[in-house]
Amino acid sequence: MTADQADAHDSLLCVGVGKNKDDPNRFKFNGSGYYVKTAEEMRELFRELPEACDNTLAIAERIESYQEVFTYVDRMPQFDVPEGETQASFLRKKIAAGLKHRYGDNPSQEVLDRVELEMGVITPMGFDAYFLVVADICQYGRDNGIPVGPGRGSAAGSMVSYLTGITQLDPLEHDLLFERFLNPERINPPDVDIDFDDRQRDQMVRYVTDKYGSAYTAQVNTFGTIKAKAAVKDANRILGYPFSMGDRITKAMPPDVMGKGVPLADLFNEKHPRYNEGTEIRSLYENEPDVKKIIDTGLGIEGLIRGTGVHAAAVILSSTPLLELIPLHMRDKDGTIITGFDYPSCEAMGLIKMDFLGLRNLGIIDHCIKIVKANRGVDVDIDSIPIDDPTTYQLLARGDTLGVFQLDGGPMRALLRLMKPTEFADISAVSALYRPGPMGMNSHTNYALRKNGQQEIIPIHPELEEPLKEVLGPTYGLIVYQEQVQRAAQVLAGYSLGQADLLRRAMGKKKKEVLEKEFVPFHAGCKERGYSDEAIQAVWDVLVPFAGYAFNKSHSAAYGLVSYQTAYLKANYPAEYMAALLTSVADDKDKMAIYLAECRAMGIRILSPDVNESVVDFTAVGSDVRFGLKAVRNVGVPVIESLVATREAKGKYTSFADFLDKVELVVCNKRTVDSLVKAGAFDSLGHTRLSLSTVHESAIDAVTGVKKQQAIGQDDLFAMLGGDDTPAIGLDFQLTDREWPRKQLLGLEREMLGLYVSSHPLDGAEHILTKNRDVSLVDLLNSGRTEGEVRLSGLITGVDRRINKAGNAWAIITLSDRDGSIEVLFFPAAYQLDVRPDGRGQRDLRPRPAQRPGRHAEHLRPGDHHPGHVLRRTRHQAPVQITAPVGRLTPDVVAELKATLQAHPGDVPIRLLTTGWDKNTLYELGFTVNPDNGLASDIKTFLGPHCWQGTI
Repeated sequence: MTADQADAHDSLLCVGVGKNKDDPNRFKFNGSGYYVKTAEEMRELFRELPEACDNTLAIAERIESYQEVFTYVDRMPQFDVPEGETQASFLRKKIAAGLKHRYGDNPSQEVLDRVELEMGVITPMGFDAYFLVVADICQYGRDNGIPVGPGRGSAAGSMVSYLTGITQLDPLEHDLLFERFLNPERINPPDVDIDFDDRQRDQMVRYVTDKYGSAYTAQVNTFGTIKAKAAVKDANRILGYPFSMGDRITKAMPPDVMGKGVPLADLFNEKHPRYNEGTEIRSLYENEPDVKKIIDTGLGIEGLIRGTGVHAAAVILSSTPLLELIPLHMRDKDGTIITGFDYPSCEAMGLIKMDFLGLRNLGIIDHCIKIVKANRGVDVDIDSIPIDDPTTYQLLARGDTLGVFQLDGGPMRALLRLMKPTEFADISAVSALYRPGPMGMNSHTNYALRKNGQQEIIPIHPELEEPLKEVLGPTYGLIVYQEQVQRAAQVLAGYSLGQADLLRRAMGKKKKEVLEKEFVPFHAGCKERGYSDEAIQAVWDVLVPFAGYAFNKSHSAAYGLVSYQTAYLKANYPAEYMAALLTSVADDKDKMAIYLAECRAMGIRILSPDVNESVVDFTAVGSDVRFGLKAVRNVGVPVIESLVATREAKGKYTSFADFLDKVELVVCNKRTVDSLVKAGAFDSLGHTRLSLSTVHESAIDAVTGVKKQQAIGQDDLFAMLGGDDTPAIGLDFQLTDREWPRKQLLGLEREMLGLYVSSHPLDGAEHILTKNRDVSLVDLLNSGRTEGEVRLSGLITGVDRRINKAGNAWAIITLSDRDGSIEVLFFPAAYQLDVRPDGRGQRDLRPRPAQRPGRHAEHLRPGDHHPGHVLRRTRHQAPVQITAPVGRLTPDVVAELKATLQAHPGDVPIRLLTTGWDKNTLYELGFTVNPDNGLASDIKTFLGPHCWQGTI
């Protein structure tokens, strides 16, 4: 730290403690001089004691170099092999067993040659122990029921990985290259990343720690730095400006590309490649002093370390106790040991880093298989499913892949419909192509069109069509994978695959001097094989840009297998798969709403939670999906497990009294039972929710004492004196048929479940919503859109009013439609203009994504279906609707309408649509009628012949 960084350091202190710079009581360093001083400045400070500086310098010069500490040393942990075996010999035995398991007694010569090629690299490099360690970790996971991914990254290109069970994809069958994983031309340690079920990743970390010792393993520290836009927002906050000011500045900055933004200093650097994108922010900087002050403050803190964390996946292993090599610290809350260095520094010292990643979809697959077994009695071996299942490819061709790994997004589903995949290679390709680089070249669309014969396949150069046919033929003449760049260099210029990998890396860096140097041997090799200068230049001009963003085929194929597995389960076991998928997003109500809407689109009924049918998680019941009790607010897993165990031991609950009589004390919690009531979990017993909510507290009070006695092994004497048919004391309560109004009932259900399940206030109003919106909430949430303006319609289900530091009112509005909900922010200008105390507004709702959770709106207006008049209808009755011009509804006509409705009582709700010159409004009339006994004729006599619209 230098003297000119004092203000930046002071700003960083404010960021750390969350205070404004002008706060007189904030934490700060008083005075000046808190920086590393020069020798001259130190001697000036100690001019009266010059020997102090001399002695300090003498001590410093005696300190030996730390270079030896940071020098690379092979610290690969050794696998515990049987006596008489070496790491290499034992790995050979593992490979032999893998050959028999994968290929039978007579593997092909191609397979044996591939094994020898790889072992000719692995053993001389000393990596035998690494493969044994990783294979043991994967085997432990599978032996203990922990789902392990089929492979990740370039490791899927290794036959040794396949034979030892590290990966599950045959590299020869899918044309995957070992040299992309371990390059004999460039000695680098292997780096195998492993995917585990995210629910059980911690168990795998514990296994490694226990097996190799806590002194030899640790998780990895991370250092979070302040990026450009975050620096602006932090500066905006500590300087006391309103949030909207920082929001405006960051929106004027160039957008992030693939997660990388433009540094603040480079916004003013004319040599930066994205300089021209900063015109707007530079204009603000030059013309608005407040913006200049904020950006200048942000420049001081950008790039500084905000804090430390723990790497989400990395684990360090060593053959030497880590405390002898690097600093360590222990996390207080759980005792986790964490390195003081980041993982590149640890790897540079020879420590082994492995990534243990949690992949949610592995848990979904595992859970789905268990549900299939419970629902259908069928055992599914996910590693043995056919890779050419027609039903799966039909699902993919329709684009019905919502909830399918990697293929979930709207644009991706559109691409699948265009491509119409017919083989596994298409699945691998689509995930490689659906990325910014290939999409920028329109490669994803070209692949789809060429696959279906809608676009001509044009060779890079006529001379190269035949030589590159084997390399580019499978991808219709397009370069999709990094391995194709390697193969092309091998075929055209005579490179080894190892040399070709070095060429690929050089191309990817796009440095002119490097490319010019690499072109010389490439040109010579091609020329030697008889290709013209024109053809050589043509292929070079294609390879160079594609090498920068072509994808790793090994990773694409391995993850493509997970995509296929999830698509297979959705296509062949739809209810079971959706139940597992819903369970995986139980804590994300937005995602749950999306997948519930998908269930309805698939024709899968969603059954409400039920104390007699539900278990902890969502589950399949025939072709339907039953809500899990864990999704109910205030209901914990121990309560559910007890409830289910009692049901299995004593039989289903026949009434609410029977429920309280049978269940254990842990279930008799007033808030828990009330939540179950409001969620509809007792509906199947024939009681109304209102009646149960009224009596549950007194009923629980009556049985709690007996339950406590039973819990310690004592029974109530008087309870035992009653006959078998006599209800337990306190359970002889009377239940009525009274029920909450539909609006309140559904509102309470939504409060308990996070969304409407049994019914929805907007049932029957879909045509009104569709007319008044650009996109549904589910489609908006699922689109991934982060920019632009959109018109939405729905029901306001919540208004969270707040006051900012300036004293201005703003609000967070929760807007819901039939299948989802979204939070919309109304900043002070829009809120005070448009929103009245009753939550109503005046204009169109135009949400835009904000740089924080939720969206913000400029305007709000009530639609034709006003949220203040929530439609009410019984569960199985569609409403009837009448319409009239607003001018016809005089007090006398309204009185006659009321009398007519009262004269035709029934169970069908009725609504009134009023039409005006500027808007239509839909009202709930609060009556249920019988529409079949002359009601229509009676109403037409005073509202006109066209007033009756019938059932909607």
